[in-house]
Amino acid sequence: MATIHLRTSIPGPKSKALAERRNTAVPRGISHGTPVYVAKAEAAWLEDVDGNRYIDFAGGIGCINVGHRREPVITAIREQLDRFLHTCVQVTPYENYVQLAERMNQVTPGRFPKKTFFVNSGAEAVENALKIARAHTGRSGIIAFEDAFHGRTMMTLALTSKTHPYKAGFAPFPGDVYRIPYAYCYRCSYSLKYPSCDLFCARHLEDTFKRVVASEDVAAVIAEPVLGEGGFVVPPKDYFRVLIDICHKHGVLFIADEVQSGFGRTGTLFASEYYGIEPDILVTAKSLGGGLPLAAITGRAEIMDAPGVGALGGTFAGNPLSCAAALAVLDIFDREDLLNRANELGKHFQKRAREWQRRWPIIGDIRGLGGMQAIELVQSPEGREPAPEETKQITRYCYEHGLITITAGSYSNVIRVLVPLVVTNEQMDEGLDVLESALQSVYEKKGAIAQPV
Repeated sequence: MATIHLRTSIPGPKSKALAERRNTAVPRGISHGTPVYVAKAEAAWLEDVDGNRYIDFAGGIGCINVGHRREPVITAIREQLDRFLHTCVQVTPYENYVQLAERMNQVTPGRFPKKTFFVNSGAEAVENALKIARAHTGRSGIIAFEDAFHGRTMMTLALTSKTHPYKAGFAPFPGDVYRIPYAYCYRCSYSLKYPSCDLFCARHLEDTFKRVVASEDVAAVIAEPVLGEGGFVVPPKDYFRVLIDICHKHGVLFIADEVQSGFGRTGTLFASEYYGIEPDILVTAKSLGGGLPLAAITGRAEIMDAPGVGALGGTFAGNPLSCAAALAVLDIFDREDLLNRANELGKHFQKRAREWQRRWPIIGDIRGLGGMQAIELVQSPEGREPAPEETKQITRYCYEHGLITITAGSYSNVIRVLVPLVVTNEQMDEGLDVLESALQSVYEKKGAIAQPV
């Protein structure tokens, strides 16, 4: 039985009415990837206020890896509701905060003593990671990457690469941030090829210390193990090991931003495990809370203890409801083989996407790890000119036909897949069928004839 069920044109009349109210009440800076308003959600599907049902390939931008409204998460929240809602952990602390910190210290990569504390969002976690790195090293410089995304606060915007819509009009940003190219092999900044390049982009960090900023002035290098908003770019497997070796040679910390790639998305609990690396500090958020706002900063104990007493925190940081939900999320990963499921979904997506690529040269690159998959759309495979307008058209076709998708990439030409890992095989194929039809429709509108398989 199909999951997608459309009762009205998209958007329906109730969604249109809400959009009119929204235009009056909400600033235009808050944009929406789709014009539909959600009424309910379960597992891997959404239903809007007009009764239309969609398959969800966005997952709240990667916040719902374990699925919408999973019963263990809902039960944990209800049980906490019956006890208390808020006291502020910095005034009267509570056990589930400590318990969750213990669990995070256990499950994150790194065979060394660790400590963890919690905040509300990924951006807030990144800012705190930088504060800790500066406190520990006594240095101020931070090195980030082209195509990176680390948040929308002023400090994290300084780290974020993409200008529009994130940074334009908001300058000046905090200083002492330096940027180097990422291992974006499809669009190599040095026009080299892996593996003959010998990971030139990673080794270029040494040159950066000579020509841009002295290593003794740099507190940390921060990187996403898989680019999120930057387009789901997956570096070669040995890239981060080379980068971290250079960092540690110069006393520079390595911070892994796993806000989007964490909690099973890539087929390991954390993408850092895929690369065999142990970050000095690891930042998580999104799917940690199972749908509630929560972020964590986990790192080597001696580094995490660098700030003085009272130097870290926030009124709602690590609130008891979110901590209860996160403990339930970790229990789900203990009981269910979601990591293997992520890898199954990734392989299935790649198989179908490569068939599409043979038919439609608009697909320039297919990439991802586990359930974190994407296709990059181009005008031609030879020139690799980005195709942002076609990407918009495909996204629109998808939601008009019952599939929720989101885009990514510095050139807004990447369609990414963040489907909840509990999606059924039938739902996955149903969603991919819609995406396939969207690709065909948009390609044929360009006046081309699809090549035979």
